[in-house]
Amino acid sequence: MKHDFAVTVARVDAQWQVRTFADDFRSITTAIQAVRDLRAQEAAFALLSVDDDYFVIVRPTPKGVRLLLSDATAAIDDDYAAAILEELAVEMPDIDSAERDAMEPWAEGDFAILADLGLSEQVMNVICDETDWWASEQLQRIAEELGFEEEFNKVVGL
Repeated sequence: MKHDFAVTVARVDAQWQVRTFADDFRSITTAIQAVRDLRAQEAAFALLSVDDDYFVIVRPTPKGVRLLLSDATAAIDDDYAAAILEELAVEMPDIDSAERDAMEPWAEGDFAILADLGLSEQVMNVICDETDWWASEQLQRIAEELGFEEEFNKVVGL
């Protein structure tokens, strides 16, 4: 079963809060605004699963927006993934849809996006390399690593 979802995650008084928000996966602005609307004093970010094909992590900071896209090859067929690559100033993969099916996907963006919260760049790399997993499973693993798996599973219905 494929999962399409968008959640915000915030650390409030040493507790994780996970909430869904409406996102049509057309513009990264929706996720950025959802995180900023939390007005969280501590860590806050968004996790998005798009058609369970790939995931995006969005983390607005005072110095700009940090992003991680789990599968850059998704940009071949998906405008949202293409917009994420554009935001990252990464060139679109020069392949067609047929070639994409035969390729191993690769992630693009800030692998250290959650390192200050305890999820190292190396562990993020391993999670992104788990190409046999659905995007929702990869995000579930991120939640497990950071200690909010129970809240995450309850909110997204896993």
